[in-house]
Amino acid sequence: MTFDIVLAGVGGQGVLSAAAIIGWSAMHEGRHVTQSEVHGMSQRGGAVSAHLRIADHEIASALVPVGAAGMVLSLEPLEALRHLPLLAQDGWVVSARDPVRNVPDYPPLDAVLAEFERLPHVVLVEADHLARQAGLARATNMVVAGAASRFLPVGVETMEAFIRSRFASKGEATVERNLTAFRAGRGAPTWTSTAAER
Repeated sequence: MTFDIVLAGVGGQGVLSAAAIIGWSAMHEGRHVTQSEVHGMSQRGGAVSAHLRIADHEIASALVPVGAAGMVLSLEPLEALRHLPLLAQDGWVVSARDPVRNVPDYPPLDAVLAEFERLPHVVLVEADHLARQAGLARATNMVVAGAASRFLPVGVETMEAFIRSRFASKGEATVERNLTAFRAGRGAPTWTSTAAER
């Protein structure tokens, strides 16, 4: 078994925290894991991505080959589209619906979202709204990780344990808000593409 994930977003959204939680959870369950990161201009709202490879055998390369990702997990919809060449034909795109307009020529949101309609397996989640409801606006990464957890080869209990561990130094209130955000994403109403049915 090999499951490749490309995580994407904008600096400050917590892409690498989401990657760490999934990766450490998979390792805790006995899987081999490699991770490669591209920080870009993360301090200035630039693109951030990570390649995360999970397998039940040793992994030779940390980079996800073109067309091999079982999932593109994105905290921003335009960043999800930028990474589609890495997605396998039957792979899932799980993304926040909310844009981060970090470039002056950011396309109209309707045009961005329309691109998802041609894909067979897509989940878009209102991550900003759910993170605010959880009491932690910066927890959009946990919301999207929760939505993605339905399709990951990692147990949800293991992921929750590592969320608790990851944020323990910030206090119990922060831990609980991150867990609430994760659970909200896992149970959130989503828009799912019906392209596979056409």
